[in-house]
Amino acid sequence: MAPKIGWSGVFPAVTTQFKPDLSLDIDATKKVLDGLVRDGVSGLIVCGTVGENTSLTRSEKVAVMEAAKDAAKGRVPVICGVAEFTTQGAAEVAGEAARVGLDGVMVMPALVYSSKPHETAAHFRGVAKATDLPVMVYNNPPIYKNDVTPDILASLADCETIVCFKDSSGDTRRFTDVKNMVGDRFVMFAGLDDVVVESVMLGAVGWISGMSNAFPREGETLFRLAKAGRYAEALELYAWFMPLLHLDARPDLVQCIKLCEEIMGRGTALTRPPRLALSEAERAEVQAIMDHALKNRPALPDVGLTPAA
Repeated sequence: MAPKIGWSGVFPAVTTQFKPDLSLDIDATKKVLDGLVRDGVSGLIVCGTVGENTSLTRSEKVAVMEAAKDAAKGRVPVICGVAEFTTQGAAEVAGEAARVGLDGVMVMPALVYSSKPHETAAHFRGVAKATDLPVMVYNNPPIYKNDVTPDILASLADCETIVCFKDSSGDTRRFTDVKNMVGDRFVMFAGLDDVVVESVMLGAVGWISGMSNAFPREGETLFRLAKAGRYAEALELYAWFMPLLHLDARPDLVQCIKLCEEIMGRGTALTRPPRLALSEAERAEVQAIMDHALKNRPALPDVGLTPAA
């Protein structure tokens, strides 16, 4: 029987925090997690792309999982990214997530290897068979090169533990294509920040967001407005947010998002190599976007969020 989930709303792809010597700063990471839950996000994704999964050791990933579990305290779901070179390695990390007591795993295609469609499907199938946790299939072809097409996803409809699909291709037509193929078999999540309103209009019930790390209340408000069909209000907020949301679509999205977090006092801009600090010109560009956004930061419509702490 397929596991039942209640995933919806904004799940920030939480950043992993590092000390000046680039060792894992678990206390700072937990502080980031605590702040996001306090500000009303609907869930947490740890060890995703923005969480620098592939720059973490296995033990560090487990430490981040444990920190997220403790920070959430059952108030919101916690999902861990699974980004490994092999299907066996991915299954083992999913096993760690189950042992820690997380609510699900977000599985990426096997990294480095450019797989054929049936191999891509086999990887997800292999991980799904190895765990009882709910599985979110994560598609991000611009970053990970292997494209989980609607055809591939539809071929996984018989895998009971695969319950959700996060699409970061930027091609919102895929939400409709998947529904035409398999109906409501999969819960649909937007994965690319600057097409979120369009994705919600086409059936996405959740948003795994990068820039909501820096602006969690704005992100959750935008999503709720779109979900409620309050499009005039949503589009006004979307227009303000869009220059920031575009940063999520850059190759250096992690550095950009972490810099925005730092400017907001929510974390540091430190990333682990191979991700290097932004150049002076790039940093100035992001700073200018942030300065303009903060100068024009809008009052948020009421969408039922608890008051800010």
